[in-house]
Amino acid sequence: MHRTLRLYSSPLVALSLIAFLIAVASTHAADFGPGFKTQSMAVDGGTVSVTVGGSGPPVLLLHGYAETSRMWKPLATVLAPRFTIIAPDLPGIGDSSIPKTGLDMKTSAERVHAAVNSLGYQKVRVVGHDIGLMVAYAYAALYPQEVEKLALMDAFLPGVGGWESVYNNPGIWHFRFYGATPEALVKGRERIYFEHFWNDFAADKTRSIPEADRRAYTQAYSRPGRMAAGFAYFASFPKTATDFAELAKSRLAFPVLSIGGAKANGAALGAQAKLVASDVTVIVLDNAGHWILEERPEETISALSHFL
Repeated sequence: MHRTLRLYSSPLVALSLIAFLIAVASTHAADFGPGFKTQSMAVDGGTVSVTVGGSGPPVLLLHGYAETSRMWKPLATVLAPRFTIIAPDLPGIGDSSIPKTGLDMKTSAERVHAAVNSLGYQKVRVVGHDIGLMVAYAYAALYPQEVEKLALMDAFLPGVGGWESVYNNPGIWHFRFYGATPEALVKGRERIYFEHFWNDFAADKTRSIPEADRRAYTQAYSRPGRMAAGFAYFASFPKTATDFAELAKSRLAFPVLSIGGAKANGAALGAQAKLVASDVTVIVLDNAGHWILEERPEETISALSHFL
């Protein structure tokens, strides 16, 4: 995006405007620090925003709902000396464009794959959290010859044994919360809506998403069309279940790590991972909820680093 600054007679006003624009831009793009670059890759008539940095074997990091690729900064900075980090915003979220159709896990995996290939990477190690976990599994199952390892972080796999008990749990009402009325209800109240996830899905809300990230994610999803795009991923769960039931007929042969919170989906996800892969390591973090990278950063980063 190109911005034109009008020159003002007051240098103080001009400097204040520049500072404001820099602050706004920084909440959009992932800012992992020196050595990382964010670029937009042309994919399927739109763009996928990808942050890349580091050196070594490439690791693809796929974020979840109510977050953007920004969530990976703590892990990316640790891995960068040994791995090349590839952290896209999922299609429709963050700085990636909103596709007119195909906001589902399998199609998103295909678009992310196209972006990764355009960057020149053929074989990757894949990590995904929340809905990013589902895109990560689709990527691995669709392109098994191009994936060396897969790490799944606290969510579930629609269409794989045991998925109905999660999807049909009345306490997880947001899976069916989408459409015109939910969009109208949430408009202007995005922060209130996301606080439910950030607080209630954590074992301890004071150790969940940091305030600066909460502001950034709220701003990202408050932009035109972004909340509807996020809702579309939940609307795609029935299609994803059909897609994954078919993909799961071929078990993954490479190493898979399942890691989640004891007070969230850790155990259930581990059981599902064993149904879709032959070489599975399961880690369930005590006193942790859904946001394991934020709630238990040292243990989560250590486990992922060791596995990768």
